[in-house]
Amino acid sequence: MRCAGADSGGGDLLLMGVGGFGRETAQAVHALNESGGAWRLLGYVDDDPRRHGTIVAGAAVLGGRDVLRRRSEASVVVCAGRPSDYVSRMRIVSELGLPTERYATIVHPSAAVSASSSLGPGCVLLAHVVLTAAVRVGAHVAIMPHVTLTHDDVIGDFATIASGARLGGEVRVERAAYLGAGAAIGENRTIGAFALVGMGSVVTRDIPPCEIWAGVPARRLRAADIPHDLPRMAGQ
Repeated sequence: MRCAGADSGGGDLLLMGVGGFGRETAQAVHALNESGGAWRLLGYVDDDPRRHGTIVAGAAVLGGRDVLRRRSEASVVVCAGRPSDYVSRMRIVSELGLPTERYATIVHPSAAVSASSSLGPGCVLLAHVVLTAAVRVGAHVAIMPHVTLTHDDVIGDFATIASGARLGGEVRVERAAYLGAGAAIGENRTIGAFALVGMGSVVTRDIPPCEIWAGVPARRLRAADIPHDLPRMAGQ
C-alpha cells in the first residue's frame, strides 16, 4: 500500500475500457496534468474491435489487449465495472496477469486524501472524494465523485463505490462489493464480498457475501448472480 497525495504521478498511461468509467478516468488524468501532473495519456485499450481506431473524448482507442504487451513501458488502469457486471474489473485484472508495478493509481486533484490513509495500485478516485483518517483502500478500487469514507474504513480489492455514497467509521467493504449511488452505511458495519447495495439504501446491519440488499433500511432482495469461478479466484 502507498499513501496518496505525495505527487500527481506521471509517465505513459493506458486506460483499459472505453465506457463511462474510462472516460471519467481520462478527465481525472487531464485535471491532474492541469495541476502539475505529467501523465501522457496514450489512449484506450478495449476488447471490442468495433471501437478500435476511433476517437473517444479526444483520445484514441488503440486496439485490444495486445497493446498492453507492445507498450510495456506504459502504466495501466482497468476502467470497468457497472451495476450489471460489477465484478468485471476483477476478472480482467486476473486475465491480464500484469505485474503490480504496471498499475497506476489516479486521484483527482479535488479529492481530499488524509496523510494517514492509503491506496493500493490500480485505484481511481474521482472528483471531491474524501478520505478522512486512517482509511485503507485496496487494489483496483473505483471510487466515484463525492464519496465520503470516514475514520478507519477498510475497502477491499476491486470494490466499487458509486457517487455520493457515505460510510460511517470503521466500516469494512469486502472484496469486489458494490455500493450504489447515495448509499449510506452505518458505523461498524460490514459489506460482504461480492455483495451489492442498491442506490439510496441505508445500511444498518451487516450484509452477507454474495447478496443484494436495498431500501431504507436496507433489506435482502436476493442472492447476487456471481459467476462460480470468481469466489474461488478471490480465495473466498
